[in-house]
Amino acid sequence: MTTVLPDTGVGPLLRDWREQRRISQLELALRADSSARHISFIETGRSRPSEDMVLRLAEHLDVPVRERNALLVIAGYAPRYPQTSLDDPAMASLRESLERLLAAYEPYPALVVDGTYGVVAANRGVSLLLEGVPEKLLAPPLNAMRLTLHPEGLAPRIVNLPEWRADLLAQMDRQIALVRSPALRELYEEVAAYPAPARADGPPRTAEGTGGAGRERAGTAFALPMLLEHGGRVLSFVSSIATFNTPMDVTVAELAIETFLPADRETAAYLHAHVPS
Repeated sequence: MTTVLPDTGVGPLLRDWREQRRISQLELALRADSSARHISFIETGRSRPSEDMVLRLAEHLDVPVRERNALLVIAGYAPRYPQTSLDDPAMASLRESLERLLAAYEPYPALVVDGTYGVVAANRGVSLLLEGVPEKLLAPPLNAMRLTLHPEGLAPRIVNLPEWRADLLAQMDRQIALVRSPALRELYEEVAAYPAPARADGPPRTAEGTGGAGRERAGTAFALPMLLEHGGRVLSFVSSIATFNTPMDVTVAELAIETFLPADRETAAYLHAHVPS
């Protein structure tokens, strides 16, 4: 091991990640098959960790792949994980798989977003929900958070907007704490500052046409639903997010597949009737 000056290099950064994860030096040492003394020496800069140790600690601290590259560079090693554009021919099979997955989920909405909620791909279920959104918000690059929370986007049609907005902002806040992304922080500050949109008077109908019941369904769902008005009716969705296990590329690590599951039979029937097959 090479001795370096205290409080320089990768050690303090690893300490920050450990403290953020609320893990003691002893616990991290046990997970990484090391010793608390060795972890302490690394964090204070008294010892320079090997490349394998940096990667091992980053894995047990759940450091995002992009940040693992940064830790390696600061420690004096080459980045381990490439960042390949989705337009690269090497990503052709991934793109095709994502497109098949989104198409198979139709007529229910599904989309793929990157690490700052840029829309990479979406199916026709999503296109249906975006009907009526101004062209300026649909111009590339599309951003899922802007489309959802902008006062000219979906926000005026989300019946339970205060609850749904709070949930989305909390999700972004957790992600910012995890990845420390300035771009994501900037997006958060932008969408959090959007004014609350005004809603038209009168309760919209549910998907089967019964007045106002859409609001009641929010209290009976098994997860917080998004109650979205479309065509004078209220559709009810619960969302789920999937990511790739053990990604070996920064781009892939930051992709997320978000699907919207109908929370009731009426919403499912409406989508089957209105999304082209």
